[in-house]
Amino acid sequence: MPLWRRWRVHLFAAVVVLAVVTAARAQDYNNGGGGGDDDDEKDKPQFKAQEACNGAFLSYTFMERTKEYPHLKNATAQAYAFKAQATVLNTMTEDLMAWQMFVGFQHKEILVSVGGAVLLDGTDFPANVSGGATFAGYPMANLLNSIDTAGDMTQIQVQIDITGTQFGIKPPGKPMPKTIKLANPGFRCPAPTHKDSVTYVCCVKDPKFKAKKANSTRYLPRQKGDLTIAYDVLQAFGNKYMAQVSIDNWSPIGRLDNWNLTWEWKRGEFIENMRGAYTLLKEGPACVYSPAASYYKDFDFTPVYSCEKRPVIVDLPPEREKDNAVGNLPFCCKNGTLLPRTMDESKSRAMFQLTVYKMPPDLNRTALYPPQNWKIAGKLNPHYVCGQPIRVSPMEFPDPTGLMSSTPAVASWQVACNITRPKKRASKCCVSFSAYYNDSTVPCNTCACGCNDTAMCNQNAHPILLPSEAMLVPFDNRTAKARAWAKIKHWRVPNPMPCGDNCGLSINWHVMNNYKSGWSVRITIFNWQDYTFKDWFAAVTMGDHYSGYDNVYSFNGTRMGAPFNNTIFMQGLPGLAYLEPITDGNTPDDPRVPGKQQSVISFKKKDAPNINIPRGEGFPKRVYFDGEECALPETIPRVSSARRWAGPPSLLQLVTGAAIIMILAVVDSLCL
Repeated sequence: MPLWRRWRVHLFAAVVVLAVVTAARAQDYNNGGGGGDDDDEKDKPQFKAQEACNGAFLSYTFMERTKEYPHLKNATAQAYAFKAQATVLNTMTEDLMAWQMFVGFQHKEILVSVGGAVLLDGTDFPANVSGGATFAGYPMANLLNSIDTAGDMTQIQVQIDITGTQFGIKPPGKPMPKTIKLANPGFRCPAPTHKDSVTYVCCVKDPKFKAKKANSTRYLPRQKGDLTIAYDVLQAFGNKYMAQVSIDNWSPIGRLDNWNLTWEWKRGEFIENMRGAYTLLKEGPACVYSPAASYYKDFDFTPVYSCEKRPVIVDLPPEREKDNAVGNLPFCCKNGTLLPRTMDESKSRAMFQLTVYKMPPDLNRTALYPPQNWKIAGKLNPHYVCGQPIRVSPMEFPDPTGLMSSTPAVASWQVACNITRPKKRASKCCVSFSAYYNDSTVPCNTCACGCNDTAMCNQNAHPILLPSEAMLVPFDNRTAKARAWAKIKHWRVPNPMPCGDNCGLSINWHVMNNYKSGWSVRITIFNWQDYTFKDWFAAVTMGDHYSGYDNVYSFNGTRMGAPFNNTIFMQGLPGLAYLEPITDGNTPDDPRVPGKQQSVISFKKKDAPNINIPRGEGFPKRVYFDGEECALPETIPRVSSARRWAGPPSLLQLVTGAAIIMILAVVDSLCL
């Protein structure tokens, strides 16, 4: 080979080797974190608005859907299974504590599962969220800031995986929510931006919001509510801990009788032992078939209280208060009674303790997670909606030895519950109206407390007016009286007849009289259940004419302050604190007799001179019994025609009468 050709081959080989080495070094440099173009693209935010956000960046992305059975031709009734994903990103320089995200669902959505969060109100799945839903963080309730975490997305952002069913939006339409926003107080969210299958918004701090004094710790301040529940861990071990649950009633008209408390374990925990309360289902032997038994192979599950995911916990009876094994705790053992503080402060709190065993991977003493989805209910009491537990500063307890020192809990959480107004036809008590100027009584609304069997009655018909004596017998014994009264009054009787109110307790409000200086009413409480109401109370909101309230005679009546202005609080006098149950009649053919309490309430017109009793201004705006708001009638008694003309004659009537008499006299004289 000629010399010049060999030099050309060697030069070409050197160029190739140099190019390979240069490319390898460049590749090693980029892989070492030099930030190549591809990495820059990956690090860019998904939305441009996210870069400029200094607050909380929220997004909702519709992922996919499939048609569900049955397949219908009516598009609005067709059900689709859908999947969506929501995110909350903290872009502030401070932590976002106990984040809450509201999604305004608007297509009759029913959620069947949620990952990375829980529903704030603790609704069980499947959950109807057609009016919107608020999500709360679990297990990551707090989002840390980017500065303290070096931008670790796993600590500053949470992802919510949503699976459910929606109706009426067929492809290619997208079933997007109406709005999304951060539900935490002190934040302001503009209208969200909608782009195809994505909705996003940046919520910023409201400068006008007056926040409480900043907490020096990362714990949230304790919340206010009609009822609060504290979950305090007193002792922590590797695989178990001991907790104390305290329930406090703060509402002046709220109460609970025979309370049932439920929650949901999210991490496989089970209750090994309890004091001050017990689980309705004590299933120790059945625990051997639970997931816990596969880990605790040598554990004796016989004395275990509950392995249920949703245990039902109830209070102990008073006779177990001093029992060293299950009782002997302050504020325990009242048979589930929680009274307002205005009635008896010692009965406004309940307390119990429990030992909880944990499951992997939470087998260290700092891995502590409270149960979620708390619910509490009573016999005939208000409906409470409880939020999710929030981490608060550890509760401090006095030293058990009597020294002037305190011992903090290992960890503390708080659950706030608030009373909600009952939905239509979902009350537990109802009210009937009657008055001296009308001989008919307006009974409770049809299906005021719900209707189960409507085959023999009309659940949509208005109730029939009744004679006053019909209110003293059960609804099943009123049919004959109602038909007879309608015949006397020449009223048409519907067929089928209206359904009953189905309420276990009813209250009659009867306007007794109306005179120059005042007026009075008679309130009668009827108990139609085989249940005795102990330490009962009632409250009546009167509206604008409350200032004329004078006295309650057979009950202990007091005026209430804010927020229950214009409200009269009534309870039984000593010896009359029991509302007896319904009893049998004298003979088997006689109707049953309800338990009854009755009193007269007087009002003066000095401070309310313009009140017009015949126009119905003597009836209350709201009525409560044991904290439950009772359903009011849709109408009020009207002045009957007979009584309307029973007053003193007017000038026109006198002139007309005199003219008739004169005409008759003239006719008589002409006839003579």
